[in-house]
Amino acid sequence: MTGSYDDTASIMFEVSSDSFWEIGNYKRTVRRIDDGNRLCNDLMNCIHERARIEKSYAQQLTEWAKRWKQNTEKGPQYGTLERAWTAIMTEAEKVSELHLKVKGLLMSEDFEKVKNWQKEAFHKQMIGGFKETKEAEDGFRKAQKPWAKKLKEMDSIKKAYHAACKDEKLAISRENASKLDANMNPETMKKLQDRVEKSNQEVQKIKEKYKKSLEELDKCTPQYIENMEQVFEQCQQFEEKRLGFFREVLLEVKKHLDLSTNPSYVGIYHDLEQTIQMADAEEDLKWWRSNNGPGMAMNWPQFESNGQPLALQNKRWSILDWSVDLNRSLSKRDKKKHTDGITLTGMNQTSEQAAQVSKHSSSYLSVPNSSVQSSCNPFDDEAEEEAVVEEEKNSSPVSEKKEEIKTKNISSCEKNKDSSDEDSTNPFSTDTNGNSNPFDEEPSPGIEVSVRALYDYEGQEQDELSFKAGDSLTKMGSEDEQGWCKGRLSSGQVGLYPADYVEEIQ
Repeated sequence: MTGSYDDTASIMFEVSSDSFWEIGNYKRTVRRIDDGNRLCNDLMNCIHERARIEKSYAQQLTEWAKRWKQNTEKGPQYGTLERAWTAIMTEAEKVSELHLKVKGLLMSEDFEKVKNWQKEAFHKQMIGGFKETKEAEDGFRKAQKPWAKKLKEMDSIKKAYHAACKDEKLAISRENASKLDANMNPETMKKLQDRVEKSNQEVQKIKEKYKKSLEELDKCTPQYIENMEQVFEQCQQFEEKRLGFFREVLLEVKKHLDLSTNPSYVGIYHDLEQTIQMADAEEDLKWWRSNNGPGMAMNWPQFESNGQPLALQNKRWSILDWSVDLNRSLSKRDKKKHTDGITLTGMNQTSEQAAQVSKHSSSYLSVPNSSVQSSCNPFDDEAEEEAVVEEEKNSSPVSEKKEEIKTKNISSCEKNKDSSDEDSTNPFSTDTNGNSNPFDEEPSPGIEVSVRALYDYEGQEQDELSFKAGDSLTKMGSEDEQGWCKGRLSSGQVGLYPADYVEEIQ
């Protein structure tokens, strides 16, 4: 016996390795090519999802900015702080635009870049799979084929050698057992000894073949390594291109996502900070004082005689006071009615003009009946007066027009004379003769519609309603020619309001 057999050594030879050089283990490298194509799809999906997030975020910013800008404009905040608050919404709108640009860059540049590279790097075959995968598979198989053939022969000889060693060991065990048996037949002993000798010769013979097979395999190993390395390097170069391309794309994605390096983005917050810094509490308080406090202008009450302004100085009419008192006495509806008229203010009179004005005043405005003068305002029909003045400027005869104005003033004053003082102060009352208030056109009864205020309105006259945006009220009748309506608040107050300040509740 020239050698012994160890079971542990046999186990070591039988355990397969996970090395790249083992038969078929190159397939992991080949599979990496297919994985590269799948990773291109994953990267495109990743970029696409981020683009959708950017778009969604931009839309939410825009909706938020629009909603809160309206709330701020309609809310009670005012002045420079309102502008600072609104600047926050302006920032959101600008940032929304930048995020929409980011979405566009991600899809038009990064996504398309990966898609085009994938088409150039991976070529599909008619039978399925990719050309690059098949080339790598064929290269590794060709490089491994000679060495694999030698390895297979060596493995078969190795198994035969291990089997011969087992037989030799078994024969030796039987021979030793027969020597301890005194009743053993000498012929049987001879056979066992021959078996041992024959097994030993068989082991030596197979052992020589085994060593020779290993030597031949060793000779093929360098060429095998070289061929495998060559194909592997080709796969490495392909993978290197993919890794470098992915790195380049990710840097581009970072560049598009990083708004901190965008000059426009930096400018947005620079402008926002400046606008907020400009908020001045003292200036806002002064504005409030001038527009809502003691700083507001006031038409303080003045003495009036027979409804006429006390503005006679040196027996001459003051056209300035006439205009101011007329504008103050008219209601909003009548002002809108005469917006096309001409109001003379701040006119200085010469001696001739004073005489002419005095003459016109006595001719157009004087009423012979003193009782009518005590209850009639000479400014009730401004349109007719303007027509007379226009005719006078053109030097046309006005005697017939003067008489017409006199007649209308007298008839109007006689009708109003019979009405009581209580009815004359009620903006919604009707006189005893059935004539309606000249400042109110009563809508047809029974037509009531629920409306909602679109804007705040503060009544300027006694017969006007005051309400806030969002308040509900009841529209009574239809809109008049001047754009006013009669309505009732939820508190029960009845009055006039501008028709375009409300909308019907559907």
